[in-house]
Amino acid sequence: QEDFAESGGGLVQPGGSLRLSCVANGFSVERYSVGWFRQAPGKEREGVSCISSSDDTIWYSDSVKGRFTLSRDDAKETVFLQMNDLKPDDTGVYYCATQSLSYYSCSGYTRDYDYWGQGTQVTVSS
Repeated sequence: QEDFAESGGGLVQPGGSLRLSCVANGFSVERYSVGWFRQAPGKEREGVSCISSSDDTIWYSDSVKGRFTLSRDDAKETVFLQMNDLKPDDTGVYYCATQSLSYYSCSGYTRDYDYWGQGTQVTVSS
């Protein structure tokens, strides 16, 4: 059973930075695409970034492009999300997720993912 341990969330002022970690348990992050999603109160869960296991392509949503950076450490089975220049609109619970198909392209759609972590809270406020 695929499982994750997300960490790194917290309270930060606008303009600050956080680095989220998603440690995989029971599967290879190199073999299965991993996506980062977030959900703000009262809103639907939305895709933030993902890395495709098929060709290591990384995708970012327009709202975070240029501020967030996704990286992967295969030896540690961990996917990171470095978040810089954070804004109040970045507030929400951040989740990592993976697909059941190996070496497949990732996407920003929740419907394309089968396994989800418990999430970590990110709050951007002065």
